[in-house]
Amino acid sequence: MKLLFGCDPNADELKYKLIKAVETLGHEVIDMGSSDPVYANVAIKVSEAVAAGKGDRGVLVCGTGLGMSIAANKVKGAYAALLTDVYSAQRAALSNNANIACIGAFTIGEKLAEELLKVWLACTFDPESSSAPKFARYHEYDLAR
Repeated sequence: MKLLFGCDPNADELKYKLIKAVETLGHEVIDMGSSDPVYANVAIKVSEAVAAGKGDRGVLVCGTGLGMSIAANKVKGAYAALLTDVYSAQRAALSNNANIACIGAFTIGEKLAEELLKVWLACTFDPESSSAPKFARYHEYDLAR
């Protein structure tokens, strides 16, 4: 899977550790930067690239993951989820078809961040699931705006 990564300067260290972890799992990584202190700029850049199909999924890291998530979800075709626990990481992919994972560098530890990313990457949305009509509704709304 091709993964596009971005972060703000505060989360640079965790981003590099996560890149190393997913490369170990065999994923291709494109680092889209971390020098811009305005995290929304990085989130939009990564989200637009994911929505355009330049990568399979995106990973955004900032202090809490909240700002990246809010900014990413402004981009048409981007479905960002804040990963905080294993169950939400699974459901982000399985139920919500999230194509962008947001992680808080100051709110969860490095090992948990790695585990959440690993879990999220291992899950795939099932278009035949009971969640499919729910995803279809917000996807439909997204396309109409």
